[in-house]
Amino acid sequence: MSRPHDPHQPFFPFGNPFRKLSPKGSQMSQKLLSQLNTFEETLADRLRKLNPKDKNDILSLSWMKSAMESLCSTHNDIKALISELGLPVSDWDEKWIDVYLDISVNLLDICIAFSSELSRLNQGNLLLQCVLHNLESASSKVFIRACSSLDSWRQHISSKNPRVENCCTILDKLVASLDLPKVKNSAKGKVLMCAMYGVKVQTVFICSVFAAAFSGSAGKLLDLHVAEKYKWAQDFTDLQSSINGEIRNIFSSGGFTVLKELEAVDTSVKKLRPVIQDGVDLVEVEAFQNSVSDLGRGAETLLQGLDLLTKEVDGFFQIVLTGRDALLGKLRSNGTVSDSMLEGSVVQ
Repeated sequence: MSRPHDPHQPFFPFGNPFRKLSPKGSQMSQKLLSQLNTFEETLADRLRKLNPKDKNDILSLSWMKSAMESLCSTHNDIKALISELGLPVSDWDEKWIDVYLDISVNLLDICIAFSSELSRLNQGNLLLQCVLHNLESASSKVFIRACSSLDSWRQHISSKNPRVENCCTILDKLVASLDLPKVKNSAKGKVLMCAMYGVKVQTVFICSVFAAAFSGSAGKLLDLHVAEKYKWAQDFTDLQSSINGEIRNIFSSGGFTVLKELEAVDTSVKKLRPVIQDGVDLVEVEAFQNSVSDLGRGAETLLQGLDLLTKEVDGFFQIVLTGRDALLGKLRSNGTVSDSMLEGSVVQ
């Protein structure tokens, strides 16, 4: 990985949570093997589709939307697989449940951080709308106000979001859960653990890319190593190399942002700012109008992209939250864990 981490703690440091489900020496049946293969092949296909053919698509808001859609689909698939495998909550180890709830809280915190950043970027769009409105009439006073709004926009966009900055710590916690436990006595447990590993790797990768994009720092990126035995390993490695490599190239070349739509708006702002500051001569009217039009189109594209991505992030938040609530509901009905444990697991 690109950042140093404490030694990985196994996802189940307290043993096999599925030890009650089947006798020792259980082997994976053809049905279970087929279920696992289907899950892994679907994941491989999703990862393959996320790898842009054109590096200019890295990182567009449309790609980020597709990445979040893909992640939502994978999390829905693992829910379906758990249902198909028939692993009752009443047979799960209490400590594993505690770890799962902790991981879900971390994912919810990351979603909240991403949503806050998307909201912040949307707020910047209000400044752009003020600029465009002011420039509908050409006068020196209007130009002064427009310049001030453009300066405020760039200052706003360049500022740091503390919630996003904190994602690094949260991601480190998720990385620490990547190691697979040794499941010796449950064929179903083995299937679930292999599938869960794929879910966790895709989740950590996409979240690290979002964190890097929103924070403006390649230091948020993670380089995860996946064993070749997984059907999706090569597709993941190719995707990670492509995305992380391009993001690092952009930042190393002094790029203002890796978000393509935001970069396009910034380019328009840089062209327009000196023109309105110096005043528009008659011979420059057409160029001025073109620059204003470019800014308007760029701002609209940015706004639409942010809105669509916000919906996908909200969708992922709901998937994690409903899964967590469903587990807590089953635990309460089964009396599997104490009330104090449930109270300590409530999302603030």
